[in-house]
Amino acid sequence: MTHDPTTILHDRLMAAMRAALGDALPASAEPMLAPSRSPKFGDYQANCAMALGKQLGKPPREVAQSILDRLDVADIAEPPTIAGPGFINITLRTDALASAVAALDRPGADGDLGIEAGKPTSTVVVDLCGVNLAKQMHVGHLRATVIGDALARLHERLGYNVIRQNHFGDWGLPIAMVTGAVLSKAKTGQLELSRLTLDDLEREYRAAQKACDVGKTEMMLIRKFSLGPKIEAEWAPASEDGESASARARATLVALQSGEQETFRVWQRISEVTLEACFANCKRLQANVTAEATAGESTYRDELGTVVADLEQRGVAIESDGALIVKLDEFGINEPCLIRKRDGGFLYATTDIAGIRRRVQDLGASRAVYAVDARQSLHFRQVFAAARKAGYARTPSGADAALVHAAFGMVLGEDNRPFKTRSGENVKLSDLLDEAVSRAEAAVAEKNPQLSAAERRDVAEAVGIGAIKYADLSSDRIKDYVFNFDRMLAFEGATGPYLQYAHVRVSSILRKAQEEFGVDTQTISGAHFAIGSPEEKALALELLKYAPVVRASAEACEPHRLCGYLYDLASAFARFFDACPVLRAPDESTRDARLRLTALTGRVLGDGLHCLGIAAPHRM
Repeated sequence: MTHDPTTILHDRLMAAMRAALGDALPASAEPMLAPSRSPKFGDYQANCAMALGKQLGKPPREVAQSILDRLDVADIAEPPTIAGPGFINITLRTDALASAVAALDRPGADGDLGIEAGKPTSTVVVDLCGVNLAKQMHVGHLRATVIGDALARLHERLGYNVIRQNHFGDWGLPIAMVTGAVLSKAKTGQLELSRLTLDDLEREYRAAQKACDVGKTEMMLIRKFSLGPKIEAEWAPASEDGESASARARATLVALQSGEQETFRVWQRISEVTLEACFANCKRLQANVTAEATAGESTYRDELGTVVADLEQRGVAIESDGALIVKLDEFGINEPCLIRKRDGGFLYATTDIAGIRRRVQDLGASRAVYAVDARQSLHFRQVFAAARKAGYARTPSGADAALVHAAFGMVLGEDNRPFKTRSGENVKLSDLLDEAVSRAEAAVAEKNPQLSAAERRDVAEAVGIGAIKYADLSSDRIKDYVFNFDRMLAFEGATGPYLQYAHVRVSSILRKAQEEFGVDTQTISGAHFAIGSPEEKALALELLKYAPVVRASAEACEPHRLCGYLYDLASAFARFFDACPVLRAPDESTRDARLRLTALTGRVLGDGLHCLGIAAPHRM
């Protein structure tokens, strides 16, 4: 049961429109309900009569009156009125608004904070993070981790069974390159496996890749442009070195695929080092990414041949010029999905199709969400279509699982180019987080010098990380955004610190109420809401929007909706706090009513921040 007046009024208006116009009501008709721009016109205004009048050839006021005659809102609103050419104005009853807010504040069968639990049997799988073996997490991994975790949290908040999947790139020839290099140096004592670091691995990865590429580009250009045998002979030794390195890498891959003990042990150690650093970064980001949630490409190695054989046998995949493809014309996609190369090798698409099969058929997903860079949009359109064509997305109910690519844009620097270091390197995620926390600590020390060093560090961690996450999540995910520390860490405006400070202000008021006025939580929770001033009413109306916003954010996979809502809520609370004295209220009942409204605001702010994976501190 919803307590949101907007939702209730929308549904009641739709019912009245159907009753008034019957079959003449256009299928696309909407009440066009919105908050009134001026209090003198009430709380809400429905503008549907003008559009309907034009479509039906009737005077808008006549249409409005017909709707009004069938509109049943007496339980929540004063008698609606018609203004101007046909605006329907609605003013909520104060007692009904107070009752709705009280119901929101009372956990029970209808859920907590108005959020009804989803079907407990429904499973949502969220693909997030997506690190690669032997590589540092960099700023490019920020969005996949932060957005993916927020989407998982939003679905969890709605009661779904959520399974996270950290797609770990730990298989294939590039992985064999670095594994072979580390194995070789471990044998000669140049590297000690027990002391292996991610910096060591990244260095070996680059060196191995460079060794395999030696002479490759040059020989290709020499032959392409027929530069002659002399220059080809000059480059032949380098090319042979590159071929030799590539051959060693291929031999390592064969050893790895066959489970050769020593090679597998080294590969396993490289995985451990990579994932330890990944999990440490995710923990700082308050993103729930663990070993249990990690599904490496290596875990699909025994499934790919089976999947491809099945697709070929059933005619879903066909041969084309020696390769195996799935044609997707019936889905409006001209480019076929390539699932096996001429040489018999599999591709990322093969793994992702196998991944959909596992997530739907084995994990029971009714929805699979992929938080992945927008540049992979065509890839996912192809993979989703191929999985549907193969029947791998089919659930036990007979319907296809919802496959959603929650695509996101890039993180840009101040120059509006991909965010890099001055030397042009990718910015390490750990360095980015350290810088944010360092800057936040300086700001916190200036605002509250009374905090101890340990408290200041804890608050700085919460504020710095929260600032980065809010800046990322508050942007429409499909858009690029410019990374700017000063803007992110500001304590004013739509920022993480502003929301966290609003939560701190609530905590401070409640703490003072107990310490200075002896008002305990039981007294506050038992107070009767009194929605008197315009600021109290505005805050109450914002609170009642919370549950629909959480549900809409999850369904659309758009965390920025919740970010925007929390900013509006914090702003409404600031106006309420300025206009309505809480602890210095004119009488005890007003004080307790305002304290309860304050406490509820704190609960919603804290719950919303938790859905985003942002800390809600009690002191700053």
